[in-house]
Amino acid sequence: MWIVRLALRRPYTFVVLALAIILLTPVVLLRTPTDIFPEINIPVVSIAWTYSGLSPLEMEQRVTSTIERGATTMVNDIEHLESQSLPGMTIIKLYFHPKANISTALAQTAAATETMMKWLPPGATPPLVIIYSASTVPVIQIGLTSDTMSEQQLFDTGTTFLRPKLTTVPGAAIPWPYGGKQRFISVDIDSAALQAKGLSPVDIVNAMNQQNLILPTGTAKLGLLEYNVEMNGSPRTVAELNDLPVKTINGTTIYMKEVAHVRDGFSPQTNIVRANGRRGVIMSILKTGGTSTLEVVSRVKEILQYYSGALPEGLHVTTFFDQSLFVRAAI
Repeated sequence: MWIVRLALRRPYTFVVLALAIILLTPVVLLRTPTDIFPEINIPVVSIAWTYSGLSPLEMEQRVTSTIERGATTMVNDIEHLESQSLPGMTIIKLYFHPKANISTALAQTAAATETMMKWLPPGATPPLVIIYSASTVPVIQIGLTSDTMSEQQLFDTGTTFLRPKLTTVPGAAIPWPYGGKQRFISVDIDSAALQAKGLSPVDIVNAMNQQNLILPTGTAKLGLLEYNVEMNGSPRTVAELNDLPVKTINGTTIYMKEVAHVRDGFSPQTNIVRANGRRGVIMSILKTGGTSTLEVVSRVKEILQYYSGALPEGLHVTTFFDQSLFVRAAI
């Protein structure tokens, strides 16, 4: 009852406090993040390794087990590990103690993965190291479709144009798009022609590596002027790669187009997205941290509207799975 006696002795103080609470209430409400889920701070770091061609068993034996042993040695405050091995990919999650500093854990994990590269199979590339949060959920999805653009072009537009623009939204995380085809410059080898010319696929690889070069050449000073010197070491178009010489045998030069065909292709497609019966691409926008769902969705729509005039002709951008509708209705 002490607070009651204090209020009776200091009535004006409590009146001022009550007025201050009333006046600050709108400010607090405007600044409070609005979301369907609260922010859940779970100290988890995920490591995604890729090595195309290996089976899940080989990924577990050659990559996953090696990384697990190395991480427990070089990274501090690990509570436990979880891993999942897939064809050509492995996902390792490092769960840390609640009091662990997630920034330090992320730095140690990134440094440890670079150190462990020498223990992995030849040709392994550095992994993707990300912070996992239980409150990171999709809040809006963007669909890309077109009657004139190929799936490679749709994927490139989403990855190289829209994705960098949307990453400027505070609290938004944008993973790799789903659907579409990842663009690759493919070399289709004619095995019969190779055998007839006395060549092997290694000769094709060596010709591409040795004659498709990007090297710095510097400048040349002529009189009072200084010029940039360009080296003609890399073809400007895909079609020009077919004219590369592969090997000279008995004074006869064998060109790429005689034993192979270089084309603008794509990697094997692993997922397909359809919109109204047409193939397309879908981009999920995730909300991270304590930001508001309403703010993230609003900023994403503003950016899409702002850059709509710069999109390729014939590209249709559709937004769906708008989580802000549910949040706004709940409010």
